[in-house]
Amino acid sequence: FPNRVSSDSLTTPSLEASLNVPQISNYPDFSFVKCFKAICLSSLGATINLPSLIGRKMSSSVQLFRDQKYHELKGQCLQQGRLFEDPEFPASDESLYYDPAVKRKVEWKRPKDLCEDPYLLVDGMSSHDFHQGKLGNCWFVAACSCLALRKSLWQQVIPDYKEQEWDPKSLRKYAGIFRFRFWRFGEWTEVVVDDLLPTENGELIYCHSNVRNEFWSALLEKAYAKLAGSYQALDGGCAAEALVDFTGAVADSLNLAKGKYGEVFFEQMKLFEDLMKVHKRGGFISCSISVSTDSWILRMGLIVGHAYSVTAIRKLHLGDNLQKLFLIRLRNPWGKKEWHGAWSDSSKEWKKISDSERKNLGLTVENDGEFWMTFEDWCKNFTDVDICRTVNTSFFSFQKTWEKEMIYGAWAKHPEPLLNRSGGCFDNRETFLQNPQYLFDVKKAKDKVLVSLQQEDRRKYKKEGKGDNITIGFDILKVEDNRRYRLHKLTVQERVATSPYSNTRSVFLSASLQQGRYVLIPTTYIPGVPTKFILRLYTDVPSKLRELKADRPEMTCWSLLCGYPRRVIQIKVHLAEGLQKQDRSGGADPYVLIKCENQSWRSPVQHNTTSPEFNTQVIFYSKDKDSPVTIQVWNSRLLGDQFLGQAVLAASPGEPREQQRLRLRGRGAGEAAELPGHISVTLLSSHDLAEL
Repeated sequence: FPNRVSSDSLTTPSLEASLNVPQISNYPDFSFVKCFKAICLSSLGATINLPSLIGRKMSSSVQLFRDQKYHELKGQCLQQGRLFEDPEFPASDESLYYDPAVKRKVEWKRPKDLCEDPYLLVDGMSSHDFHQGKLGNCWFVAACSCLALRKSLWQQVIPDYKEQEWDPKSLRKYAGIFRFRFWRFGEWTEVVVDDLLPTENGELIYCHSNVRNEFWSALLEKAYAKLAGSYQALDGGCAAEALVDFTGAVADSLNLAKGKYGEVFFEQMKLFEDLMKVHKRGGFISCSISVSTDSWILRMGLIVGHAYSVTAIRKLHLGDNLQKLFLIRLRNPWGKKEWHGAWSDSSKEWKKISDSERKNLGLTVENDGEFWMTFEDWCKNFTDVDICRTVNTSFFSFQKTWEKEMIYGAWAKHPEPLLNRSGGCFDNRETFLQNPQYLFDVKKAKDKVLVSLQQEDRRKYKKEGKGDNITIGFDILKVEDNRRYRLHKLTVQERVATSPYSNTRSVFLSASLQQGRYVLIPTTYIPGVPTKFILRLYTDVPSKLRELKADRPEMTCWSLLCGYPRRVIQIKVHLAEGLQKQDRSGGADPYVLIKCENQSWRSPVQHNTTSPEFNTQVIFYSKDKDSPVTIQVWNSRLLGDQFLGQAVLAASPGEPREQQRLRLRGRGAGEAAELPGHISVTLLSSHDLAEL
């Protein structure tokens, strides 16, 4: 399965060859076998840092952008006594913009030309370290503010930051080269940049620190611009995109105005609890106010069309603890311009909070761009929220652990309908099933399923005028419990979940699904739009996510010799009623057994009922055009199951396609005796194996 990624496909450096390894990986997917090896080696005396081991990926799996090797390039520069100049992202106009109309005169300077003692980081990283420059990338800077709150995450984005740091005592080891890592389209990608930065009048013109000799934000921005193709390609965007690139999290977008969160208190409180849980579990939140007719004007100090990062969410108790206060803290990437309403820095409301509580909240009465406001005011003033959820896939964890599957895919156009893979959304009923289809199983009686669909980053196509995101989404259909081939007709399949359709880079859905088999169909909104995507699925137990590629059973020499299917038959058993009582309480534990030729399928048992709802659906491929379908009802018992009756259907293509209510009968040839109860079924049959 070359298009499938799982934790077991990661290559692991030999632990046996090195017993003194504090960390052996750098990424969220790490298999139990590898962790078990580490524990065994630890028992032999190895020094293993298990918490840092779990939830991290092999450094050997990191991809190199433009195949540039940091250590090799740095070694060459040191050997030749020169500073690195990046040929893949040169200090020239082509790295600044793709549209000549925005041309500006800049001077590229190294940090050593801007100050006497440059550093990558000064006293670590903080969300107050940096400010947005003369570029419309507040979304990126807001994401950086969130990243700065999690040391374990920014250390992943800036690997070996101490090794990359300037050393004033050993300047000969400095080569003017830096490296950063981003989670790009399912892989961690390392990007190398030089330290030449665009300036005007001796000042950095883009993202910069509020400490003159700190340069991590400017260099990180340059690396991100290199991935996008130019600095101008970062003009305008969504904070969730950058947060996914920083962390590998799954992104979710929410429209506060459409959801009426500012009006309905119950929905507002549900959202507060959800966001507080996201924040506590290491997720990230950013927000903005959509551009309207009064765009770019201040609204109580808030800026329309501007991204803010959420840095804290708190629930407080006032006075006698009977009054609850719901607060949220935001940061403006500009480092100034704050909220002027209730609970702003110098508002009178803070007199209700004790000095100790204010200290715990970290309240600062300064125009530093960070401020508090009530959650109610936040819901009423902001319109759009981007949520990045960190989904825990670590085996060793006190939190809920999810099973993850990830698959690469693509929407591709083809004139032949059976080969076309770009059919558009569900509204395009004639072409919808031409999209890629992915099968997965829900093994538990009911399971929560998280799905993230992400299209490729299109910023690199901005120079060609094709840089806008495509509107994407997906549907989940309940299908036959034994389906193995692609869907071709929307018949009795149940459409159980639909994601929002959005032109953001990724869409997310959380759904609770009943036990059974499902087909997930990712789509573009309009048919015939080709692009690549990755699909991530999280479940409580393994779901065996896989793509459906074949339209019908494969024709082989063996099948020609032994017989190739001549009919496809689809049966759905809806329910039974009036079954004979089997126990003292007056109930039964029935299930159905569906058989055709040498194929059979058994449904789950329905407990303590004589009127069970089975909703079991199967599909058979029959070699004999006259073979019937037998549906038997059984009562599950400890010492041998009990036959309750059956119905036999000819299953010919000419049979009624409407739901049928059939009398249960005994076994045997001819007209068998009637037994208590009826069963309701729907049957479809066709000689065209690619019809259903």
